[in-house]
Amino acid sequence: MYAIAVLGNFSILFIVKMEQSLHEPMYYFLCMLAVTDLVLSTSTVPKMLRIFWFNSREIDFSACLTQMYFLHCFVVTESGIFVAMAFDRYVAICDPLRHSTILTNPLVAKIGVAVALRGSMLVLPLILVARRWPYCRTNIIPHSYCEHMAVVKLACTEIHVSNYYSLSVVFCVFGLDMILIALSYTQILKAIFRLPTKDARLKTSGTCGSHLCAILAFYVPCLFSALTYRFGKNMALHFHVLTASIYLLVPPMLNPIIYGVRTKQIRNRLVRLFTHKGT
Repeated sequence: MYAIAVLGNFSILFIVKMEQSLHEPMYYFLCMLAVTDLVLSTSTVPKMLRIFWFNSREIDFSACLTQMYFLHCFVVTESGIFVAMAFDRYVAICDPLRHSTILTNPLVAKIGVAVALRGSMLVLPLILVARRWPYCRTNIIPHSYCEHMAVVKLACTEIHVSNYYSLSVVFCVFGLDMILIALSYTQILKAIFRLPTKDARLKTSGTCGSHLCAILAFYVPCLFSALTYRFGKNMALHFHVLTASIYLLVPPMLNPIIYGVRTKQIRNRLVRLFTHKGT
């Protein structure tokens, strides 16, 4: 899964860079998503593989906090990128004549910077507070990576600040992002049903379908893991560890497959690339 994620996301970055016709907002956001997926998977999966293959079960506390920061920062960043992609699809379908004037390259760059800053600034307090807790209990994390709540639960003091802040980030960030995505796609669906021909409706809904598949593959396991860690007291530990790993393993692998297969321009460029090599 990690090999597919790395190969797929690097392929998207390479294709968009080489193909001049793909230098558009939709593909810039797709490149941001690919970079985010690469960081997400690379910050966790190599350590997982060392645990399984070489029984390397130890990690330095500073390295654990670093992994925690990159993990949660880029999860929040990925959520913001999905909002940006939904906004791009909304403008492209609901106001196509103004798409190029609204989503200019400078605006796309500003959105990318804002999304990255939001992730880094919201997650930084989690790490700073977690670093200050005294850890005098067991030092064993029941996870294959440094998940925030798994680490702070080892502290020998009350961790209400960490718990409440992380919950507020989950509800405010993901809740707000999902509402914005839902509003965008509600307007998109209305615009699709107003299209004159069946072929046009199918073509447009097919483009949006790939976005919705990627969004569901990210949000469903992510929210399930975040909420069950706090409220699923009776859930088996191995099941929770599995679900917590799925949202880091599956989306980075699925996103390049979904967009590579469903996006005609990327699919055609891949075919030409391999056909040229074959000849």
